[in-house]
Amino acid sequence: MSGETPDGERLLIVNADDYGLTPAVSRAILRAHRHGIVTSTSALALAPGFASSAPALRDTPGIGVGAHLAAVGEDPPLLSAREVPTLVDGRGRLASSWRVFLPRMAAGRIDPEDVRREFTAQVDCLQDAGLVLDHVDTHQHVHLWPAVGAVVLDVADKAGIGAVRIIRSARWGPVGLTVRRLAVRLERRAQARSLRFPADATGLDEAGTLDRERLLAALARLSRSRARSAELATHPGEAGDADLDRYRWGYVWDRELAALVDPAVRERVAEAGFRLGTYADLGEAA
Repeated sequence: MSGETPDGERLLIVNADDYGLTPAVSRAILRAHRHGIVTSTSALALAPGFASSAPALRDTPGIGVGAHLAAVGEDPPLLSAREVPTLVDGRGRLASSWRVFLPRMAAGRIDPEDVRREFTAQVDCLQDAGLVLDHVDTHQHVHLWPAVGAVVLDVADKAGIGAVRIIRSARWGPVGLTVRRLAVRLERRAQARSLRFPADATGLDEAGTLDRERLLAALARLSRSRARSAELATHPGEAGDADLDRYRWGYVWDRELAALVDPAVRERVAEAGFRLGTYADLGEAA
């Protein structure tokens, strides 16, 4: 079932990904919640800064929390290489990106049960930290791939998590068309399990580039879609965070933070007819 607020209002979830990536990223996300438009975050259980940042997230009222499940990235999994042998390389690390992971998955070189064990461990880690999870998503959106998506929906169902991110793309090239096709398939599978999801979303086309101008453009696109619910995915951080030097993603972390706390951006959200909320505010679709 797609997400629609019970009273018919248009809901906008502003989600900040990668909570726990570094202590400064975690601080930036909480600042963007307290002083800006961020309403939700997705926590990365295996990230280096998660353990030290978890208490602050647990103790922050009003922010929604999801599981940012990782089968790719620069960090090792929570489980040992012996427990998830097909997920790791010779150094015991996860595949560097979806470009490495998905071809291996398609070729049958990754065991979905290894993915299930690792994702379950990550959800357990987040819940053991005292976090109440209202949605799941994945690092680099790998759950769009059907075999991974099936595992993610299973893990969410068994953990009592009621919603899942389904990313969208406005592009018309091969990537955008593929994303839309896979998103429709994932929607159907989520609906069959009574899992909720926003009816529209950003986060792929604009990933890591949401300075003020691009953020306003993303809001305008979501407004034009007339979707009853939408997610705006963001990646705020602090300027000069040396811990981010190891991540070669090219993100404009500090400019996203500045945009998210800009009063003019909050005004634009209201002008677009959205009410800010979290995944927990997604209601039953008609």
